[in-house]
Amino acid sequence: MAIIIGVAAGVLSGLFGIGGGILLVPALALLLDLDHVDAEATSLLAIIPVAAVGAWRQKRYGNLDVRSGLAIGAVAAVAALAGVALVNALPVELVRYAFAGVMLYVAWRMAASAIKQLQAEPDSTGSPSN
Repeated sequence: MAIIIGVAAGVLSGLFGIGGGILLVPALALLLDLDHVDAEATSLLAIIPVAAVGAWRQKRYGNLDVRSGLAIGAVAAVAALAGVALVNALPVELVRYAFAGVMLYVAWRMAASAIKQLQAEPDSTGSPSN
């Protein structure tokens, strides 16, 4: 089941251009009955191979700035440690509601972006649609 969830999250994330964690965390919590904090940690761990493959592929195209990537990675590692300490200090329900808030925000941004793009596209006559 975990493999199916990973494949589905990867495909859907690629199709919709969103972070896999938005899909993985709820799927792991609902389908594998993981605690919310464990689901978040598992999702973060799943990023490592995906980021490594993505960096390797982009390096082949000349799109990788290794120095910036290492700096961002170092800061992200320290921030992850701080986040782990924080999530372990907060009540699980608060973490769950905060994640739900983030999901709602992402959904709102995606919808707003889609509406804006639809409004900017010209109709079949060549004039902007209203």
